[in-house]
Amino acid sequence: MTIESKIREHLHEEAETMECPPAVTRRIEQSYSHYLQRKRSELPMKKRLIGGIVAAVILIPTAAYAAPTLIEMLTRTPMTAEQVKVDKVGKAALEKLYNAFPETKSFEIIEASSVQGVQTSIILQEKGGTGKKITLHTNAVTGAIEHVIQENWEPKEKPLPALTDQEIKSKTDYLIDKLYGSVKEYEFAMEQMENPDQKTFMLNYSKKGSKTPFYQVFVQGNAISVSLIGGETTPSTVQVEGYFSRDGKPDYFADAFLNDAKLFALLKISPAELKEELAKGKSVVEVAASKQVSKQQVIDVIAKTQVDGQIQSEKNGDVPQGNSSIEHMLKAIEPKVLQVIEHKNETSSKK
Repeated sequence: MTIESKIREHLHEEAETMECPPAVTRRIEQSYSHYLQRKRSELPMKKRLIGGIVAAVILIPTAAYAAPTLIEMLTRTPMTAEQVKVDKVGKAALEKLYNAFPETKSFEIIEASSVQGVQTSIILQEKGGTGKKITLHTNAVTGAIEHVIQENWEPKEKPLPALTDQEIKSKTDYLIDKLYGSVKEYEFAMEQMENPDQKTFMLNYSKKGSKTPFYQVFVQGNAISVSLIGGETTPSTVQVEGYFSRDGKPDYFADAFLNDAKLFALLKISPAELKEELAKGKSVVEVAASKQVSKQQVIDVIAKTQVDGQIQSEKNGDVPQGNSSIEHMLKAIEPKVLQVIEHKNETSSKK
């Protein structure tokens, strides 16, 4: 039996008895799913599978909250510190980190890996292995640092959740300011998650008039986890949010893909009607099939809109200028589109 098979078998056994905390479940589904490819035949994540993913995080360390699917973890390509420093994406990410936090120049690269054409991940830590740690997940197409995790930067006697709301916001503001730019133009919302195991806060930074957070932050224990969502202002003709929901709240990631006027035209359906169909437990693919529209047609329309938006953001200077072809960008966004259009809302009839 190969090592991969042994790991899979062990993880499935562990998943049978594991109960995933709600906050971690939400983090897995909302955040890290943005970055990694999914197989087309893959089913929506169930509680047992999520448990297996959490076990995988324990057995194959990547970073706090980082939970790609098992097969993706096994097909990641490890990188040495030397390879990171000559890799175009890795080198740029390190330069940005060093400029933001000069002290990290003395940190060691303790782990690094890549998913070809999708993402480069780097974990750095103070020498000695017990001090400050920072993790970067960088988009291989755009060069943007889409996810950063800062750990052990606060004194143990005063962990982050013990701080006041204003103090927590100041910490997250500082991290975003250093790596991305000023947050003064963003509206801010903060809430405590329903996590009985560990105090967890979620912070959303949104542009005025936007339905989608531009930055989403989770604060738990000794870690601050920031995701670059990059929400755009919803067109005035599209006012629907929450096509899918998590814990009774809108899933803004899906909204950013489905609030697409060209998609509505293709399906000959209004935003409200699409939301109503999805609420019945259907996927976008199933709704499209009922209207004699193929999955590929849906993918092509949404992917084109997303890539057009990316190109415009690059022109506006909102994100770093990329050098990938439009064809490469379309291919890179396809797995993310698939994840959204194949997903189904949980209905009351489900356990």
